[in-house]
Amino acid sequence: MAHEGLSVRIATSVLGVTESGYFTWRSRPPSARSVRHSWLTEVISAIHAASRGTYGYRRIHDELTSRHGIAVSHGTVQLLMRRAGLQGLSDGERRRTRPTPKRFPA
Repeated sequence: MAHEGLSVRIATSVLGVTESGYFTWRSRPPSARSVRHSWLTEVISAIHAASRGTYGYRRIHDELTSRHGIAVSHGTVQLLMRRAGLQGLSDGERRRTRPTPKRFPA
């Protein structure tokens, strides 16, 4: 809200929080969960890029748990992919068509 030209006093009163609470929150270090989510998002993005954007959350979860040994739930992978704007391809989009062989008259 400060970017929109509102003072901290007005913003905190609109949101129903105290000014000291706001400044305490702002100076607090990131939580362990947010640090882990940031790190996982980087790993997920690397796996997604390596798959040329074809892997969805199920395959990425499988890569994380089996190849990388990272314990993470399906839901967390799905959430982080959604937040990062990553999406796998469906079966129809992933399949490549083979050229049909030319048939010569017998």
